[in-house]
Amino acid sequence: MSVFKKLFKQTFIYGLATVLPRALAIFLVPLYVLVLGKEQFGVYASLMAFLILGNVLLSYGMETAFFRFINKEDYKKEKIQSTALTSITVSTLIFLVLTLSIKTEIATFLNFKVEFITYGLLILALDALVVIPFVWLRANEKPTRYAIIKIVNVCINLSFNLFFFLVLPLWAKNDDNSFWNAINLEEGKVAYVFISNLIASGITFLILVPLYFKMKLSFDINIWKKMMKYALPVLIAGIAFSINEAFDKILLRYLLPSDIADSELGMYAACYKLGVFMTLFATAFRLGIEPFFFNHSKSENAKETYATITKYFTILGSFILLFVVVYLDIFKQILIPDSSFWDALVIVPIILLANLCLGIYHNLSVWYKVTDRTKFGAYISVFGAVITLTLNFLLIPIISYKGSAIATLAAYGSMMLVSYFLGRKHYKVPYDLKKIGFYLLLSIVFSVLSFYVFEGSIWKGTLLLTVFLGMIFVSEKKDIKQLIKR
Repeated sequence: MSVFKKLFKQTFIYGLATVLPRALAIFLVPLYVLVLGKEQFGVYASLMAFLILGNVLLSYGMETAFFRFINKEDYKKEKIQSTALTSITVSTLIFLVLTLSIKTEIATFLNFKVEFITYGLLILALDALVVIPFVWLRANEKPTRYAIIKIVNVCINLSFNLFFFLVLPLWAKNDDNSFWNAINLEEGKVAYVFISNLIASGITFLILVPLYFKMKLSFDINIWKKMMKYALPVLIAGIAFSINEAFDKILLRYLLPSDIADSELGMYAACYKLGVFMTLFATAFRLGIEPFFFNHSKSENAKETYATITKYFTILGSFILLFVVVYLDIFKQILIPDSSFWDALVIVPIILLANLCLGIYHNLSVWYKVTDRTKFGAYISVFGAVITLTLNFLLIPIISYKGSAIATLAAYGSMMLVSYFLGRKHYKVPYDLKKIGFYLLLSIVFSVLSFYVFEGSIWKGTLLLTVFLGMIFVSEKKDIKQLIKR
C-alpha cells in the first residue's frame, strides 16, 4: 500500500469517526424538541456547553503533547505514554473527588439540579480517562478500531435516548406498579439525555480499560514537565476555541431574566442546530484536506494549490449557505417540529455564515501550520474569544439570542480576516480574492433576498439558487470540464 493510499484510508476513517457521530446526533434534535420543550432544551444546551469547556480543561493539551513527544527519538515511547496516562488519570480522579464533594454548592452557583451536576461531572471524568487510550490508538495507526469505538459510543447514546423517551413511557403506562414506572420521569426528562450520555461514556471507558494495562501507569517528572510546557499553549488555544463555540449558550442563561432565560436559550440552541450542515461540511473537508496541506508543503506549486482548494471550499460553502436558507421551511419541519421554537429561526442565516467563515479560516490557517508558527493559531483563537465574550455581554441584554448569533459571526469573521492578513506577511498564498469574494457576496445577497425579502418562498429561492449555480458553471466551466474528464 502506497503512503498516499494509506494516508487517504486513515483520513477517511478518522473523518468518518468524527463526522458520523455528529450526523447521528442530528437525529435526536426533533425528539428533544418535541419531548423536552424550550425550557428543558435550554437546560440541556447550557450544561452541554459547560461540558465542552470541561473536556478542554481536563485534557489540558496532553493529547497534542503525546503526539509531539511520542515521535521524538530522545525519549522512550513507553515512558511518554505511561507518563501522559498517569497524569490524566491522577488529575481526573482528583478533580472528580473534589467536585463531587461540593456538587451541591456547584449546583446552587450554576443554577442546575444537583443530579445534573453529578451526571455532568461523571461524564467529564469518564471522557477524560479515555483521552490517552484514544490517542494511543491513533499513534499506533489503529484507525478502524478507533472509529468503531467512537461510533459504538454514539449508537449506545442514541439507543438509550430512544429507549428513555419512546419505549419507557409506553412500558410504564401499561403497568403502573412496575420498575419501569418507577424510573419514568414525568418532569425533568432532560435527565435522560445526561443518563444516556453517561452510560455511553461508561461503556466506552470499559472497552478501553485493557489499554491501561498495556500502557501501564508510571510517571517521569522530567518528561512530564516538558510535556506540560508544550501543552500549556495548546490548553490556552483550546479554552479560547471552546469559548467561541459554546459560551454563547452559557451567557444567554445567565444574562437574560431568569423567567425567560431557559426558554430563549432553548429556541436559540435548537435553531443553532440548523447550522450543522455547514459544520459537517467544514469538518469533513478539514479532516480530509489537512494532511494534504502538510504533504504538499514542499511542492513547487504548493501555494497555488492551496489557493485553488480555498476557492472551491468557498464555492461549496456558499452553495450550502444558500441551499439551507432557501429550503429552511422544509428543514425546520424536519429538525424542529415544534413551531414554538421558530421565533429564533432568524439566527440561522447568521450562524451558517459564521460557520462558513470558520471553515475558510481553517483553510487560511495553512500558513502558520506549514511554517511552524502555530502560536499564531492560539493568538487568533484568543482574539476571537475576546470578541465573543465582549459582544455577548453587550448585546444579549439588548437583543437576546440575536446578539449571540451576531457575536459568533463577528468572532469567526474577524478570525478569518486576521489570519488572511497575517498570512500575507508570513506565507503569501495567491488567493483569487475576486472570485472568492464574488461567490461569497453573491451567496449572502441571495440568502438575504430569499429569507428577508421573499420570506422563505421556495420557488423564488429555488430560482435564486439556480442562478447562483449557473453563474458558478459559467465562471468555472473550464475547470469543471477538466474535473469531469478525470
